[in-house]
Amino acid sequence: MTNEMSIETGYRSLAESVAARIRELLIAGEFAPGQKLSEHQIAAQFGISRNTLREVFRLLTSQRLLAYMPNRGVFVVSPDEAAVLDIYRVRSIIQKGAIQAANKGHPALVRMRQLAEQGEKASFDGNWRQVGTINLEFHRAMVELCDSPRLCSVFDLLLAELRLVFGQLDDGAHLHEPYVGLNTGLVGLLESGDIPAAVSQLEAYLLKSERAVLAALQRGRR
Repeated sequence: MTNEMSIETGYRSLAESVAARIRELLIAGEFAPGQKLSEHQIAAQFGISRNTLREVFRLLTSQRLLAYMPNRGVFVVSPDEAAVLDIYRVRSIIQKGAIQAANKGHPALVRMRQLAEQGEKASFDGNWRQVGTINLEFHRAMVELCDSPRLCSVFDLLLAELRLVFGQLDDGAHLHEPYVGLNTGLVGLLESGDIPAAVSQLEAYLLKSERAVLAALQRGRR
């Protein structure tokens, strides 16, 4: 019995590890919304069995990142307007709590500064897809200010969903450029310890982003 439990635990751990790697690829924009996933290709890519892969797909489906369609296969989801509204609702709760917990010496704040500078460089180079990826990493670092692995795990799911929203849009300057300077300004407020101003700016930031994403998504569906 103990050996069976050990095998089952190892099986689940491997599936969870691969699911986390696929989430990272989703955040990086390596999979497109609506894309059909090949069991053979994904199993070969990660060096896992078909049984393990099916557990991976089950995990990611339960996290609303993949969808199973009978007789058709497994597809990457294409989040709709309702999903966007919920994503931003949860983002607001988590991220405001994160910056309220911020302290000047936190390593995540240093990381945020580095990412803000990287975003400025990528925008100067006109690499807007990279700007989008850096921006997601910036907000991930912000949540790390909480020092809560559970909140970080929840936020990673939101980032993957959000990237799948971006994947349905024209991933260009109009989508990302307005937030490059806002990231730098937000870091400056946190570094100075002006938490109330940072919270206020974050609220305006998220509202602006939500409205822009919804408008772009609605235009794309016409």
